[in-house]
Order: sequence, then C-alpha cells, then structure tokens
Amino acid sequence: MFKFFKKGKKEPENLKEVLAQFKDLENNFEKLSEELESLKKESKFSVQKIGIVRFNPFSEVGGDQSFSIALLDGNDNGIVITSLYSREGNRVYGKPIKAGLSEYSLSEEEKQAIEKAKGIKNEGKNKKFNNPATGGGSFRTC
Repeated sequence: MFKFFKKGKKEPENLKEVLAQFKDLENNFEKLSEELESLKKESKFSVQKIGIVRFNPFSEVGGDQSFSIALLDGNDNGIVITSLYSREGNRVYGKPIKAGLSEYSLSEEEKQAIEKAKGIKNEGKNKKFNNPATGGGSFRTC
C-alpha cells in the first residue's frame, strides 16, 4: 500500500558502497543536465511568445471584431495573422516573421501584435491596456 515510502535498495554498509551510490548519482545528474540542455535548444523553435491586438478597421462595423495575432518562437521567428472583419465578409492574412521583422509591409496593428509578443511596451496616443474583466482583450482609451 505504501510502496512509495519503502526503500527499494538497501542502505550502504561501507564507504565503497557509499562511493558507488555517489558515482551513480553523478552519472544520473550528467544525463539530466544533457537532456535539459537538449530541451532548451529544442524549445527555442516552439511558439513561446504571443501578442494579440483587436481593432476596428471600418467605421461602419461596430466593435473590435478584427485582430492581429503574432506567434513567435524564442528567436522572434514565426507568423503574424490578421483577420479583417466587415459586414460583407472576413479576410485573413498571414505574414512570416524572421527576427521580429517581415519582408512584407506590416500594418500598425500587426507591428503592435509583434511588439506585444516580444514584450515591448507600446507607448503613444492609443495606449493599450490589458483588462482581465473583459477576457484579457485590450481596448483603446480616448
């Protein structure tokens, strides 16, 4: 029932056995260190940074139904996706990002999404705030 608390191995009886256990621990520690370094290198290529900006590109449509979202890895490579919503339909655009920049022209909202993902604070006239009461979305102040 309490196998977790039972010891699987016997206690070392002499210095030779203690040293052997330390050698086993050292080998295990080296393996764990190598695996940790490998995981760190691999994780650089996973999505680690996300920034989203909601906005209203057209005055005839109410609310901030359009958005730009940046999905970046540890090297600031990834993609920015923009969805433009109007009464007539919805258009979605994707642009590749390398080192935080794109070879394609970026809208102001796409730039803001990339800056948010990279953790750069956006200062200026249209300051954005993160409001947890509204589901974490952002809004514009007048």
